[in-house]
Amino acid sequence: MESITKNRQSLTVLRAMVERAYGAGEVPDGDDWCAELGHGWFNVAYRMTLRSGRAVVLKIAPPPDVEVMTYEQGAMATELAALHLIRSRTGVPVPDVDFADQSHELCDADWFFMAYIDGDNLGLLRDQHSPAERAEFNEALGALNRELNSVVGPHFGPLAGPGFPTWRAAFTTMIEGVLRDGERRSVDLGRPYAAVRAVIDAHAGSLDEVTEPRFVEWDMWDNNVMVRDGKIAAIIDHERAFYGDPLIEAGFTGSEVPAYGDSSAFIRGYGHGPSTPDEHTRRRLYCLYLVLIMTIETAYRNFPGTENYDWARTRLDETMSLFSHP
Repeated sequence: MESITKNRQSLTVLRAMVERAYGAGEVPDGDDWCAELGHGWFNVAYRMTLRSGRAVVLKIAPPPDVEVMTYEQGAMATELAALHLIRSRTGVPVPDVDFADQSHELCDADWFFMAYIDGDNLGLLRDQHSPAERAEFNEALGALNRELNSVVGPHFGPLAGPGFPTWRAAFTTMIEGVLRDGERRSVDLGRPYAAVRAVIDAHAGSLDEVTEPRFVEWDMWDNNVMVRDGKIAAIIDHERAFYGDPLIEAGFTGSEVPAYGDSSAFIRGYGHGPSTPDEHTRRRLYCLYLVLIMTIETAYRNFPGTENYDWARTRLDETMSLFSHP
């Protein structure tokens, strides 16, 4: 996926990064040792083969002169913190981090190396699996997501802070940040921004039911899942994690907006029972947060064409209409 946030570097710079991380003896020769992994939407990622033959992945944060959305600021630091939390406090499979550099000496942004996961991207296999196979993977993802959510945090909001004492304060700050991002770029939501804020204010009381901050992955879509031999080998891309309400997780999204896919197998694997009225309301607010991001980010990424914006705008209309129904 093309995006102006992808901070591509020359082979000379990439070799210097390899040397800093692994030593001069691992710097590869030739030009065929490095290939960009193109399915990501935010950071640029390269698959590299070191001189020893070991495969690794390099991720580089966006250039400092490219404006990103409020919730994306410091995303690479969030991912590193999330990977540490997951490895130290759960059994969920994630890549090992080999080396991280925040000095900006070799390039103008943060970067880190991690182990390459030998497997297939679940999103790219979508059309090759039967409905039963898809359901089996989604059920397994539900169980893994519940394990991630078992980690209790010190506050609500970003992993590294600033923290909030309540989930209502954290979430309303998060979604207000997205709305201000949209206003800054004059993104058309098909309705006044005040109307969206009024819906949020009218239903924010449902957020008070959440009193314990839990680790939230939030971005566990198919494209962030690696599989091997019919099993989940690793979860990747953790830069959007925070402490909040587990019900905001991506796997629940289709329970309110069918266009995101069937959530039933995920919910079954997660072990979540029938939703209460307040949970339905919160889930709709979380769908609104997601679709506002998907709509507004098109003004920050410069995606080719209008396909992403048009799809998101339709989902925004669907999501707003949910608040008119009990």
